[in-house]
Amino acid sequence: MAHGKFIYTVSKLRKLLILPLLAAALGLGAWLGWALLTSTAPAGEQCVLLRPGWSTRRIAGTLKGAGVIRSADAFLLWHYLHRGHSLKAGEYLFEQPANIVEVHDRLVRGDIFVHTVVVPEGYTMFDVAQAVEAAGLGKREEFLAAAEDASLIRDLAPEAKSLEGYLFPDTYDFTRTQSMREIAAIMVKHFRQVASSLGLHSDVQDTVIVASIIEKETAASEERPLVASVYYNRLEKGMALDADPSVIYAEVLAGIYRGSLHHADLQTPSSYNTYQHAGLPPGPIANPGKGSLEAAMHPAQTDYLYFVSNGDGRHRFAHSLEEHNKNINLYRRAMRAQ
Repeated sequence: MAHGKFIYTVSKLRKLLILPLLAAALGLGAWLGWALLTSTAPAGEQCVLLRPGWSTRRIAGTLKGAGVIRSADAFLLWHYLHRGHSLKAGEYLFEQPANIVEVHDRLVRGDIFVHTVVVPEGYTMFDVAQAVEAAGLGKREEFLAAAEDASLIRDLAPEAKSLEGYLFPDTYDFTRTQSMREIAAIMVKHFRQVASSLGLHSDVQDTVIVASIIEKETAASEERPLVASVYYNRLEKGMALDADPSVIYAEVLAGIYRGSLHHADLQTPSSYNTYQHAGLPPGPIANPGKGSLEAAMHPAQTDYLYFVSNGDGRHRFAHSLEEHNKNINLYRRAMRAQ
């Protein structure tokens, strides 16, 4: 009789224990479903940067702190149930309501937010640095510090003093997890690819210097080989290049360029001033595109020694100083007419 009573008591205790546990399990399930599937709307656009090496717990806490997910614990539990999927580091833009399952899926896919940087042909490294800063990737000074390190190109151009000339013009997509050195390295890698496709393997530094001057002198593709011929002809005769863009670059380096060039500026003391120093400047004055590199490698065969603008974006070329002076007068008349 006592034995039967004991069994009854144990059975009753089990029921008393199971019911709360069952209720707790149901409550936990309901909470988890609510936490996982209820969408959270961020306050406006939220950019969340998840660094490489962060733990899942830190990622969950960061998302919760940014108002992107409803519960860090629910996120951790969901990730635990999907341990075969790794979360990708990067910057994520959240602007639409989403639940934890959707947010987790985005991080697994690596659907990161990229910053587009446009580098037009002829940009200097200072222009590129400004574009990088404008894209929200970091400070201008940080990129310039990376661009001052020529080690990324010294195997091709041993005398390079910086990456000027080798930050190849193009449209790039970067993330804020990339360092400034990594960003610069991608641009230099693109230069290497283009140089290789053109067969540019020797005299790289001098070719890029000439190409950079060509790039700043004309935007007309058909004129580039002609401009190249003028400079090579001048070099062959031992004449000064007298390239205005080199004087502008000298003033940019000195921090004194004011947006236009005047006759007095031709006296600017600088090794980049090709009015004062014969031969090529010590380095490129801009980052040339493929067309200018091709022109520097394959100049037109002419005996031109001079050229001047004709007022419509192109130039008149001359064999002699007398002919050049006539072209200057034509240019001045065109300017007066405008």
